[in-house]
Amino acid sequence: MTDTTIVHLLRHGEVHNPEGILYGRLPGYRLSEDGVLMAKAASRWFADRDVTALFSSPMQRALETAAPLADSLGLPVTVDDRLIEAGNHFEGLTFGAGTGSLRRPEHWRHLVNPFRPSWGEPYKLLAARMRAAVIRAREAARGHEAVCVSHQLPIWILRLSAERRRLWHHPARRECSLASLTSLTFEGGKLVEVAYCEPASGIAKGPSVAGA
Repeated sequence: MTDTTIVHLLRHGEVHNPEGILYGRLPGYRLSEDGVLMAKAASRWFADRDVTALFSSPMQRALETAAPLADSLGLPVTVDDRLIEAGNHFEGLTFGAGTGSLRRPEHWRHLVNPFRPSWGEPYKLLAARMRAAVIRAREAARGHEAVCVSHQLPIWILRLSAERRRLWHHPARRECSLASLTSLTFEGGKLVEVAYCEPASGIAKGPSVAGA
């Protein structure tokens, strides 16, 4: 018999970010009040699931999203640095043409290649580290289910890679909402299904920053 294992990629909830900063890997960005509700909604979705392993990005917003799930399932949270947000040149800045960083010429050289991309961590490297994190989670929960709390861009790039689609894309077309789940089902070591759902879809969302 071949073991069936499901690895769920959970995006963190909404972040308190009134300035609209592209916060990336900067410390100190916590969940908003709605973000906490989103994390709890995601936790409830797993109430009857066979989750035996829980991993998280080291970022505060991810750990806070993992916390209610850890409490409800009685599982420790294992930090995996490979689940961290993608590196980005524009981290700590506002992004846009008005008063944002795009109006400053010193940033333009970072926009010349959207296929790599030239402004941040290469998509191929991002996909590789996320695949490695998923393999670790799959092996830890073999025959059961695992949850990995991560971020929008890493999860989306992993999905594109899993579905053998091109990695470059328009950020507005990512199917990876706040506190959403991208679930990978494996038969043994073979990926057989990719599914997506939004357990926190009914909770109000504030302004979003792409890639957060």
